[in-house]
Amino acid sequence: MDVVLEIADEYLLDNIWNATANAAAPWLQNTVLGAAILSPKGVGLGGTVFPRDNLFRQIVSLYSITYAGIFLLYFLFATASYYLIFNHEMMKHPRFLKNQVRREIKFSLDAFWVLDWLTLPWFLGEVRGYSKLYHNIGDYGIVYAVLSVPFFLVFTDVCIYWIHRLEHHPRLYKHIHKPHHRWIIPTPFASHAFHPLDGYAQSLPYHIFVYIFPLHRWIYMGLFVFVNLWSILIHDSDMICNTPLENIINGPSHHTLHHIHFNVNYGQYFVWSDRLGGSYRAPKMEDDPMHDVVAEKQKLQQKQQAAVATAAAAAAAGAAAAALFEKRP
Repeated sequence: MDVVLEIADEYLLDNIWNATANAAAPWLQNTVLGAAILSPKGVGLGGTVFPRDNLFRQIVSLYSITYAGIFLLYFLFATASYYLIFNHEMMKHPRFLKNQVRREIKFSLDAFWVLDWLTLPWFLGEVRGYSKLYHNIGDYGIVYAVLSVPFFLVFTDVCIYWIHRLEHHPRLYKHIHKPHHRWIIPTPFASHAFHPLDGYAQSLPYHIFVYIFPLHRWIYMGLFVFVNLWSILIHDSDMICNTPLENIINGPSHHTLHHIHFNVNYGQYFVWSDRLGGSYRAPKMEDDPMHDVVAEKQKLQQKQQAAVATAAAAAAAGAAAAALFEKRP
């Protein structure tokens, strides 16, 4: 997040904080609040009494950037997936909720502002130099930089598997994880529709990683975008089976089964932890929720046909009765 803050400071936030300082300084000087948030050194980097390393400025800036970032990523990728990938026939599934898309979006927006406060200390620590994020590829070499990507994915996948599985424990499930499982047939907008503590718990491995292992800051930002995109893609309720990577990658079909059956396929990217933990369920065509959609259509057609037949029989009976009445002397 430090790289995003640097860019935002350079092209936007320095001007905003300058204007804020000029407007607020006369009222903040010689006050307890002013002493707490203004720079004790006066004008700092960026030409403001709120220099870039000012703690108050960093907190406000990071929270604003994080919220704007997750908001844009969510609506950009979820909307694209919803209109380009998600099969809208799934909305006719008997377990698809009324106004579900609207409810998923509202649930996500309600979670964002709390989740951002919870993750803020991790981002603040990165910006203030407490993590192992590094700037120059040469510090650890190109080989380490390349290998750090699969290492990050494997590390976070294993951690999320156990966090996710723990959240399914009866004592935790109903309080933290159950809200996310109300979306039995999820749309891409359900990807972030969770309890804030649920989202925070499953995000911890991403934050912890850079405090344990060195990671290039641009690679970290790329992975941050990727994990949000992946979370959206695996919530499209698709059931693609018999693919070459099916036995390695925990894709949309695996996660669709998780939402339907609850106690299978807890992994995020790979299936190895599920295999070792005895919770793996391979996608099969007979598990496709589209079968339920087709069955529901057939039931509706049968009801309509029965209604038409009943109406026709009633009409015929009425016509016969009328004919008999007319024949009476």
